[in-house]
Amino acid sequence: MVVFAMGCPSGLRGLSLALLASTASAAVIPRDPIPDGFVAPPYYPSPYGGWADDWAESYSKATKLVSQMTVAEKVNITAGTGLFMVGRCVGNTGSVPRLGFPQLCLQDGPLGIRSTDNNTAFPAGITTGATFNKELIYQRGVALGEEFRGKGANFYLGPSVGALGRKPRGGRNWEGFGSDPVLQAIAGAETIKGVQEQGVIATLKHLIGNEQELYRMYNPFQRAYSANIDDRTMHEVYLWPFAEGVRAGAGSIMSAYNDVNGSAASQNSYLLNGLLKDELGFQGFVMTDWLSQISGVAAALAGLDMSMPGDTIGNAIPLTGHSHWMYELTRSVLNGSVPVDRLNDMATRIVATWYQFGQDKDFPPPNFSTNTADREGPLYPGALFSPSGVVNEYVNVQGDHKVVAKQVAQEAITLLKNDGGFLPLSTSTPLFVFGTDAQADPRGINSCVDKSCNRGLLGMGWGSGSANYPYLDDPISSLRRKAANVTYYATNSFPSVQTPGGGDTAIVFISSDGGENTYTVEGNHGDRDASGLVAWYNGDELVQKAAAKYSNVVVVVHTVGPIVVEPWIDLPSVKAVLVAHLPGQEAGDSLTELLFGEASPSGHLPYTIPVSEKDFPDSVGLVATPLSQTQDTYSEGIYIDYRYLNKHGIKPRFAFGHGLSYASFTFSNATIKRVPNAPLSEEPPARPPKLASPIAGLDVSLPDATEAYYPESGLDRIWRYLYPWLDKGDADKAYTIGVEGREKYPYPEGYSPEQRTEVPVAGGTNGGNPALWDAAYEVTVTVTNTNTGKAPAGKAVAQAYVQFPAGIAWDTPPVQLRDFAKTGKALGGGESAQLRLSLTRRDVSVWDVVRQNWIVPNPRGRYAIWVGDASDNLRVACYTDTLTCEEGLEPPV
Repeated sequence: MVVFAMGCPSGLRGLSLALLASTASAAVIPRDPIPDGFVAPPYYPSPYGGWADDWAESYSKATKLVSQMTVAEKVNITAGTGLFMVGRCVGNTGSVPRLGFPQLCLQDGPLGIRSTDNNTAFPAGITTGATFNKELIYQRGVALGEEFRGKGANFYLGPSVGALGRKPRGGRNWEGFGSDPVLQAIAGAETIKGVQEQGVIATLKHLIGNEQELYRMYNPFQRAYSANIDDRTMHEVYLWPFAEGVRAGAGSIMSAYNDVNGSAASQNSYLLNGLLKDELGFQGFVMTDWLSQISGVAAALAGLDMSMPGDTIGNAIPLTGHSHWMYELTRSVLNGSVPVDRLNDMATRIVATWYQFGQDKDFPPPNFSTNTADREGPLYPGALFSPSGVVNEYVNVQGDHKVVAKQVAQEAITLLKNDGGFLPLSTSTPLFVFGTDAQADPRGINSCVDKSCNRGLLGMGWGSGSANYPYLDDPISSLRRKAANVTYYATNSFPSVQTPGGGDTAIVFISSDGGENTYTVEGNHGDRDASGLVAWYNGDELVQKAAAKYSNVVVVVHTVGPIVVEPWIDLPSVKAVLVAHLPGQEAGDSLTELLFGEASPSGHLPYTIPVSEKDFPDSVGLVATPLSQTQDTYSEGIYIDYRYLNKHGIKPRFAFGHGLSYASFTFSNATIKRVPNAPLSEEPPARPPKLASPIAGLDVSLPDATEAYYPESGLDRIWRYLYPWLDKGDADKAYTIGVEGREKYPYPEGYSPEQRTEVPVAGGTNGGNPALWDAAYEVTVTVTNTNTGKAPAGKAVAQAYVQFPAGIAWDTPPVQLRDFAKTGKALGGGESAQLRLSLTRRDVSVWDVVRQNWIVPNPRGRYAIWVGDASDNLRVACYTDTLTCEEGLEPPV
């Protein structure tokens, strides 16, 4: 059985020991012991890239270019030039002007271009997941890619599929797509495709286990927490969306801040070398999250390819210009600590990715600044003295992207409750609106840096995943445009109001916020540690008091994740509840068109809303061990969210996938077929052989010291700028050590410089053994809107869940989401559409920790493919043994 982590090498010869003084070393910081079983053998060396056919041309070009680079030039493209240094972006690499390789611009974030202007503020990932619309998710990715390219950003630092949403209070769950690995995987892959088709490199993040914000980072007093994940849970839950993202061709992957099974994610050899680069066959490159690199040689050997923004965490803020790589990596190659072939692989992976997405041809340079809104500013903001110049050109990249942004916002809105068909409303109904969440921030829609406040409408969470609004269509403005009689009380405390008339309706807006722990908002340190799963600003009380005064109340919720609604959900006056998630700039009309029946709600919950937070296991709560390494052990295993509740027979208030419509849908005429028409084998067909990499042909001899000397002319050194060169004396000294081999670097246990000849049986290029991605079963179902009369047309969602055969050797959840589909158009009364759902070999497999492979348990047994519109409303079942389907069944959970 293999579970994983690795120990870090104890020595750092050739690299600065400032880590001991600043961020501190793992050897000197106390920590609680890693639980038994959460360790694994180290995995070395880092596999070469370039063995996938669809990357062959890019690697051929890259090896030719890298072969012409000096050691300093190779090093220069593997790291950023420093926080706030040259370049307009949140991250800026070094360049090789001599060979035409440019500085690369890396820019946040998942929902839009961060810290700039003339961009679209798209709905957040959690909103996008709630659409359950693959084509729309893809179109949002296309629009994001167009905007990043238009601004000259080489990298889109997204999508985020980790945090996956294991912890309901997790601060960055909203950046991802929902609390299920398949929903995350499909939405992440569609986003990657859309972005990268525009020639922009997507960066799938954060690998892996970044499920809470508290204690996620190393600091001088303690290590980052350790996410302790067993092997089966890793494969079936947390690695699942990354595998799909690699399959979709993701160009880069960002490591997490935290440890995984006791080893920092940015230098975890089993995670990076073993799982990602060998088993999943990842051909792109791995970058750090900002300032998360904690060592030099160890990180290089473990598979890290790019350090961002180049500085070390303890020295970035004092602006000392210290790095674990750049000049120190050059020194470490010259003195023999880092093998030349590892540097060759790092540089070639980066250059090949640049070629893979056509960025060598007509890719625009950055035309914005993430550091200032002014047209002119310092060219090196972090330097003591800096020349100035034009840094902002105010290029408008919005195009018509507000259309897709609005459609995402609208199709995500989830109708939880609609007693007696209370909605839609008439525009002539007197409306009384309560809650500051209905209006734009009165101090300015971008008045809080990175949205680090919850003032006014909550359109996105806070932190690096946010973006500036170009404008904000808020709900109160839209209501006033559409309705004849609107009274607004911009307060979160219920005011004194006149006695309502019989037809009066109250609309109450409440919210719950979260974000990155760079900021603390209303006592919440990123995660909702202070507020819990409760509406902010006494939102429950606001609803209760409105419900006591008005006979008709509609509740609108803007939230980063689930909130407990028990204090008011069953009140007779609360007629309807809509969760609008985080809608971005198009928050107004996207909502009011549903309220007034211009369209029908079609969103579905991307997480479960429990009756009580205590319904979830204790292991998914926030954890903290001050002054020691916090151990976050995933003892619930594969049972998160609805999987856990179903296993333990706990009824939620609103189940994962729940979402009502003004239309009434039925599913009928279901069919199932095998693809191809033959039973599956227990084990997948053997993986194809691993092809030779062109990187093996690059020169691995020790470079001459002269390749590392500072240029004698043409360089004006900028204070704190990170350079790859060394002074002549330092370079000569390092080279002499390397030639003589007189000081041996203390490599970690199990290290070998020789490329492995044995490869993982489950492995292959671009996501693993390609047989895992073969379609196994296809289910088709007809969905019909049975409404009559003038009810609005609506879009329907079909969700497919697998139930494994009884009596198998593996414990499996009662049902697990495997696919979903949404009608392309809204169906009017009596209209039908056929939806197609597909399951792959991987979808009907489990991860066998002994055989280290994906296994189909009892291939000729009865797998039930359940179809419905929510995880608790599955009334159609198709069976893989008889290839028959039944309708009108009682749901399995």
